Amino acid sequence: MPYVSCPDVELPVWFEISTFVGLTVLLLADLAIVARRPHEPSVREASLWVTFYVSLALLFGVVLLSVTNGDYATQFYAGWLTEYSLSVDNLFVFVIIMARFRVPRKLQQEVLMVGIIIALVLRGIFILAGAELIERFTWVFYLFGAFLVYTAINLVRGEDEDDYEENALIRRLKKVLPMTAEFHGNKLRVPDPDAMNKARGGKSKKLFTPMIVVFLALGTTDLLFALDSIPAIFGLTREAFIVFTANVFALMGLRQLYFLLGGLLKRLVYLSYGLAIILGFIGVKLILEAVHDNSLPFFNDGQPIESVPEIPTWLSLAVILGVLLVVTVASLLKTRGQTPRRTPTSPTRRRPRTGWSGPRATDRCRARPWQAVRTHGAVAQPVRAWDS
Repeated sequence: MPYVSCPDVELPVWFEISTFVGLTVLLLADLAIVARRPHEPSVREASLWVTFYVSLALLFGVVLLSVTNGDYATQFYAGWLTEYSLSVDNLFVFVIIMARFRVPRKLQQEVLMVGIIIALVLRGIFILAGAELIERFTWVFYLFGAFLVYTAINLVRGEDEDDYEENALIRRLKKVLPMTAEFHGNKLRVPDPDAMNKARGGKSKKLFTPMIVVFLALGTTDLLFALDSIPAIFGLTREAFIVFTANVFALMGLRQLYFLLGGLLKRLVYLSYGLAIILGFIGVKLILEAVHDNSLPFFNDGQPIESVPEIPTWLSLAVILGVLLVVTVASLLKTRGQTPRRTPTSPTRRRPRTGWSGPRATDRCRARPWQAVRTHGAVAQPVRAWDS
């Protein structure tokens, strides 16, 4: 059994249950606070929340150390840092999604929070499936390691650019769901004003708002990013509990980090190279571990090769910390003196009007067929938030 399983110490069941209950209460309380007062957080508020969640993760590692041993705590810290750094890279795509669907700034907190909760549920299913797969077939580490090395190479070559493409689910929803043209606060469904007028006191038809599509876009897109981050954490520990809690603590602070970093994301010019080093390092670690515990019948007659060294978790943690520190400092020095660009959804940027609007000559001349105001004869048609 490899060292990452910590066979001499078991995680107490009461501790796992208490952790899940506590994290669930914390997430629901955070969601209730955001939904009660939708607003765009200030830099000070975002900084305080990020500090709170980072401190909470550090404290959880200390509690884990006191309940179990240093191996589990080190694995958690290494997994949390890896997931946190990869999640920061995901913020670029979140910015694109917010801009594409034109989510109002005051609603973005709630949108991110619900999207993160959806992502955690999907990641939890993915983690359980991965843990079961690893338990049954240890050779899967060969595949995980090769995939991480491949991803790292693509990052260095610039072939894994952060972009957003709607998946099949989102494209289907936008076609089949009866939907309003604009957001209506944080509501998911609202009465159709035309149907109400025709109903004459009868039951009016309800429409979905773009909020439902944005929720699912964030949650499902995050799951695609988890295809490399979750195998990376499994390269640091085989405990599904550690993998999931590392994901939870990394994603919980992501919402406020989105507002705190803002245009500063563009200053992290070397982040992709740092992530490539981390993913490549963990990929090699996984392959070495797979060779050390080899069970493939066509390789060394199915016997382990114990002479192949294993990389200890404390060394992995040191490498991750060192790489993140170097790329952050190097990026800030490289872009020193540059003014961060406004994000596409900056409140100071004038947004084109959407929804019901009268036709204007300038709009008709300037707009492409899928943009701005669409007119048929003299009657203007509603334009959905994501169409512009």
